[in-house]
Amino acid sequence: MSITTLGVIGTGMVGAGVARRAVDAGLNVVLSNSRHPDLLAGLVAELGGRARAARPADAARAGDVVLAAVPLAAHERLPRAELAGKTVIDPMNYAPRPDWALPELDRNELTSSELVQRHLVGARVVKALHNIGPRQLLDLHRPSGAPDRTALPLSGDDPDAKKEAADLLDILGFDTVDLGPLSDSWRSEPNTPLYALPYVGQPPAGLTPQQFVTWAQQAPGVPAPAPRIEELAAAAVRGPAGFRMH
Repeated sequence: MSITTLGVIGTGMVGAGVARRAVDAGLNVVLSNSRHPDLLAGLVAELGGRARAARPADAARAGDVVLAAVPLAAHERLPRAELAGKTVIDPMNYAPRPDWALPELDRNELTSSELVQRHLVGARVVKALHNIGPRQLLDLHRPSGAPDRTALPLSGDDPDAKKEAADLLDILGFDTVDLGPLSDSWRSEPNTPLYALPYVGQPPAGLTPQQFVTWAQQAPGVPAPAPRIEELAAAAVRGPAGFRMH
């Protein structure tokens, strides 16, 4: 399938960042948020003629591939019917709080993407774009074949969906490393060597979790080729799930 339009559900830092890169790469984007399309007028104006705003169900229908860039706590509000049959890119990460947690994830009974797939019956979920920040996404894209091209991990249960996700990431300027099924997507989630650090380098010592997030959001991108991503994925050890800010 030729990808010409990316549907984007959620226009926070991740959704807006991927949309910017997608437009720069020549894709059309249909943006949506949880409130009203009119509130996206500023972002649409920034992105230009390749972008328009819609409601989430319309963005789901319009996208050849759909990015579901909402908080994990809101994943059950994704438009399940309209996403059926679609390849859905899941960049969500589990970040439990004192007032909100998911026991199944805390017990490592399943990954966050398996949880999303369980809700999105009929869709084909691929975990991707969850371990790199918007700043690094804009810094590190390269043409296909470039010697310093960065690779991003992906995981999924459907081979065709993973191929579509890899095609999208190639358009965005990145190689991919297939980590296997959604049950293995923990290898690139928070608390693993593949989460953020390959693309930003070593942070200053002594940062709190919140300080690390702030630092990583601003850090210049560091190229990470496919062999490095494969090495880090193989070295990952499963520990407590989720990025914890407290």
